[in-house]
Amino acid sequence: MKKLIECVPNFSEGRDMAVMKQITDEIERVDGVKLLDVDPGYSTNRTVVTFVGTPDEVVEAAFQAVKKAQEVIDMRRHKGDHPRFGATDVCPLIPISGVTMDECAEYARKLGERIGSELSIPVYLYENAATEEKRRNLANCREGEYEGLKDKISSADWKPDFGPSEFNESVARSGAVAVGARDFLIAVNFNLNTTSTRRANAIAFDVREKGRTKREGNPITGKIVTDESGEPVMLPGTLKGTKAIGWFIAEYGIAQVSMNITNLTQTPLHIAFEEVREKARNRGLRVTGLEIVGLVPKKAIIDAGKYYLAKQGRSLGITEAETIKIAIKSMGLDDLKPFIPEEKIIEYVIAAEYKTDSLVDLTCRGFADETASESPAPGGGSISAYLGALGAALATMVANLSSHKAGWDDRWQEFSDWAVKGQQIKDDLLFLVDEDTNSFNKVMEAFGLPKVTDEEKAARTAAIQEATKYATEIPLRTMERTFDAFEIIRAMVEDGNPNSVTDAGVGALCARSAIVGAYMNVRINAAGLKDRDFADKILTRGAEIERKAIELEAEIMVIVNAKIDA
Repeated sequence: MKKLIECVPNFSEGRDMAVMKQITDEIERVDGVKLLDVDPGYSTNRTVVTFVGTPDEVVEAAFQAVKKAQEVIDMRRHKGDHPRFGATDVCPLIPISGVTMDECAEYARKLGERIGSELSIPVYLYENAATEEKRRNLANCREGEYEGLKDKISSADWKPDFGPSEFNESVARSGAVAVGARDFLIAVNFNLNTTSTRRANAIAFDVREKGRTKREGNPITGKIVTDESGEPVMLPGTLKGTKAIGWFIAEYGIAQVSMNITNLTQTPLHIAFEEVREKARNRGLRVTGLEIVGLVPKKAIIDAGKYYLAKQGRSLGITEAETIKIAIKSMGLDDLKPFIPEEKIIEYVIAAEYKTDSLVDLTCRGFADETASESPAPGGGSISAYLGALGAALATMVANLSSHKAGWDDRWQEFSDWAVKGQQIKDDLLFLVDEDTNSFNKVMEAFGLPKVTDEEKAARTAAIQEATKYATEIPLRTMERTFDAFEIIRAMVEDGNPNSVTDAGVGALCARSAIVGAYMNVRINAAGLKDRDFADKILTRGAEIERKAIELEAEIMVIVNAKIDA
């Protein structure tokens, strides 16, 4: 697994894009790093930048960006609606793949130490990189903002973790920076049909985990209630793992509830949206839409789409793109500006940056033409996997049509469950289309290894055998996953929309052909294996799946033909 870390620095400049380009140019100069997103805000005068790459390279790019921001942003002249205390206000590192949170925290500490020592910028470590509990919370580190920084860095309790503790000319210009390691955070703004910051704040206090200060009598002007130690007593909000404030955004002419969702497990995006909408309604207001700042994990959008599909009594077994469209329209993600999934969903952005040629991304004609070419791949194994995917897709289509059939409203969940299973089988088989070709290429690469010395010959033989094993396992996986589709196909033939029985029947033909074709590839690849125990087990397993598939197809076709002739 490739080691990847995401970095999401927030810079205190959102109006002069020439200044921001100087900063992002520094990021793009570092090999091994991909700039994914630049999201400026005029009213906040703040830009959220997202980039990803291998750990050491991300740390280097982050350092160079902080260095350039120190040169081109003067905090003495900065004004904006968002809390801030530095030119590079925050610089979090987020583990994406192959890196633990502890490792990410260590990278953050190294970055912070370098910023403090080489750039003489006060550094506060927060979240998982924090040196003490009270510094885990970014709001605590940034309390007092830039205007209170002079007193903060010179105090015993809030001496920076790295860098100077005196407010000299350099610090006056750069301010401080919070460097941390954290889980993926979603920054969202709920658009309100009001211009009142006070009312937006009231909603924010209703929902944020911290809540609001408890008061005697009047909840706004009443005397603050304190505990035995003299600290204010807080009335918790309704959403765990969230931080929120209200503000007015002149750029849009509306007030917003600005929220960071720091724990998507505790508070999914759609639950936050529904709760803010309810609290707004209770105060006579309406949420007109949701603005996502920076990038968002795909799961957050997919989960939201499925939530709203279920509320509508519609099948959840539709394509990823359709599910995302439902989420966009249900939460008004395009209220203020277009929400383009390829530009806002982190997995899509990363996939585009690290894109490799894929058979399943070809057009139907392109795939057929590539198959017909003189290249030996894609071959029968990939075609078998694609046939299996088509069989699963047809069964899924019938399930979705059945879920929406007039008069069958009470059965929508039954058919939705079948469609969800079918979509997953289809997606798994589409992966195997390319993986079968990849496995063939691995065998060819092994045959191309040098074979001059005895050591090279032995290594080459071992590599060929290992690659051939994998090339035998892949078509078996195609057989197994395609066989899973028969359960859905039969259910749709027997109980699905009768007008689509022939579609399910064609699905059975595709699935049967996929399994027979894949087993041919199992057999021919297994013939070249020296490990006969391994080969015999796979051949036995494949033969059993093929036998059952042929029987099932025959049984299903009897039912299909009977319904056609009825």
